[in-house]
Amino acid sequence: MRGSNVLGIIFANDDDGVLSDITGIRSMASVPFGGGYRLVDFVLSNLVNAGVAKVGVLTNNNYQSLMDHIGSGRPWDLSRKEEGLYLLPPFNQEAVDNYNAGSVGALKNIMQFLEKSKEEYVFLTVCSYVANLDLRQAFNFHERSGADVTLLTCTGNVPRLRDVPLVQTAENGKITKLRIADENDETGTFGIKALMIGKALLQRLIREAFSQGRSSVTRDILLKNADRLNMYSYPIDTFCPVIDGLKGYFAANFALLQPENYDALFRADRPVLTKVYEDMPVVYGLGSDVKNSLIADGCIIDGEVENCILFRECRVEKGAVVKNSVLMPRSFIGENAMLNYCITDKAASVRPGKTLSGADSFPIYIGKEIQI
Repeated sequence: MRGSNVLGIIFANDDDGVLSDITGIRSMASVPFGGGYRLVDFVLSNLVNAGVAKVGVLTNNNYQSLMDHIGSGRPWDLSRKEEGLYLLPPFNQEAVDNYNAGSVGALKNIMQFLEKSKEEYVFLTVCSYVANLDLRQAFNFHERSGADVTLLTCTGNVPRLRDVPLVQTAENGKITKLRIADENDETGTFGIKALMIGKALLQRLIREAFSQGRSSVTRDILLKNADRLNMYSYPIDTFCPVIDGLKGYFAANFALLQPENYDALFRADRPVLTKVYEDMPVVYGLGSDVKNSLIADGCIIDGEVENCILFRECRVEKGAVVKNSVLMPRSFIGENAMLNYCITDKAASVRPGKTLSGADSFPIYIGKEIQI
């Protein structure tokens, strides 16, 4: 299947609630990750690397940061006269209410956009997972299997997200049993809330579900029609953490400090694209000490940094000790301050001499532009 025959639809605000501290000022799609990226970068890059030329980003609120980041789509070669990148916010109060009701209402809002798109297939996805996926293979699997719907799945700890599908499959990948995960489910094969479906079928199912007051694509379309739809599972066999809370976000970032995970995510043959900032290289002062950390351009390190992810233009002053922490852009750590298991949002600052210590299961979060 040609990627150009697939329309990408990204839910930018889906699962905002699991990172409510960080998403209070931004969408899930624009959450910073890995020292120099946003979560939407991985989804967009997967689509573009597979040849998808038209992508719609469905968003409802807090999308200023997302607009600033994706712009016209130029970093992903989606700034075009035809096709390209489309930001799809609600256009009136009724559309806002539809989006708030769930994914069915959000898709109902863009029915005209779907009708005008020439692509035969749609790839629907959220931004709560991080992976470098060869979607060409997924597209070809969908076509070869003759599936109505193909769910991308992982096997492992079930994420604590809303409407996560749990599946059982036959040897050929055909889904024989589908249900929604509950709090008692710890491990299993689950959908990462990304799927392939024919456009005409999607339109029919959305109209039908919306007219019946349904709200969730997973619960009210896939599950309700499990016996009517020919559904298959496409297993993901690469590094693919699903972010289902602050602890999960913290763990997914720190997983990149393991070379095998970093190499699986950042591949030369399928590059992860993002908005590029021009900045100076990292400055390491005399007496600075950095171990096992990812440090972005523009940072100035005069203190000690160990097992950390630092975004651009962070400053760690002399005598400061920062361990096991994620510092978002322009974070400032004053002289002799000590941080352990902390997340600082953009332009947050810790005054000289302060000590903050959380745990890997409960990191301390410091909000944007907050001074401690």
